[in-house]
Amino acid sequence: MARPSMIMLDEPSLGPAPLMVEQMYEALDGRRRTGLSILLVEQDVYMALDFASRAYVLENGTIALAAASDVLRHDDHVRRSYLGI
Repeated sequence: MARPSMIMLDEPSLGPAPLMVEQMYEALDGRRRTGLSILLVEQDVYMALDFASRAYVLENGTIALAAASDVLRHDDHVRRSYLGI
C-alpha cells in the first residue's frame, strides 16, 4: 500500500504524549496537502476542528450535524451542546 487514497484514524490523540500528537498531526497535514483523504474519529473536538475541513457530529450513532469545520466551531448550538461553551 504505497499510495493510499484515504486513511482512517480512530482517536489518534488518545494515549501519545502531547508532543507526539502535535508531530503526528503535522505529518498528517503534510499528507493531506498532497491529496490524501483522511477520515478522522476524534474526541478532542478542538483539535479535530482545527485539522478538518469538514466535520460531522454523531449523536447516538446518527449524524446530527454536518458542515464545514469553521461553521461548526462558531455555531452557538454546537458550542453549547457539544463544546461546553
